[in-house]
Amino acid sequence: MALDDDVAKLARNPVFAPLSADALRLLAFSAETRPLRAGDVLFRRDEPSTCGFLILSGSIALDSAGDGAASRILRPPALIGEIALLTTTTRPATAIAREPSSVLRITQPMFRRVLSEYPESAERLRQALASRLDGFIAELERIWSRPAGTQG
Repeated sequence: MALDDDVAKLARNPVFAPLSADALRLLAFSAETRPLRAGDVLFRRDEPSTCGFLILSGSIALDSAGDGAASRILRPPALIGEIALLTTTTRPATAIAREPSSVLRITQPMFRRVLSEYPESAERLRQALASRLDGFIAELERIWSRPAGTQG
C-alpha cells in the first residue's frame, strides 16, 4: 500500500504529473523514503546536488541567505531540487525540517532511467517543462517592460 501512496503523491507534483502510471511506479519503487525530525538538516547550501526530494509530509524550510531565517517554507507535494534530477549542480539553500517530516529521495540516475524506459512520459514532461519555461519568460518580459519605479 505504501508504494501506491508514494505513486499518488508523485502524481500530485507538477514535475511528475506528466509521467505514466508505470513510470511513476518505477520511480516510487526505486526512491528512498527518508524520515526527518524537527531541526534535521536535509542538505546544506553549496553542497553538490545529484538528487531531488519530494516532500511527503511535514514542512521543510529553505535558508538561502545562510542566516538561519527561512526564505521559503515548502509542504507536500513540493519537490526540492528538480534541476538536480536533470543535471549536477550545487544546492542554493540549506533545507531544514521544521517539524517531523518525510521525503522521497529521487536520484538523478534513476530519474534518467525512467525517462529512458518511458519515452512517451519523457516527451510529455518535456512539453510540460517547455510550457512552464514559456510562462516564466513571459512573466520576465512583463516585469522588464514595466516603467521604472512601478510595481506589478
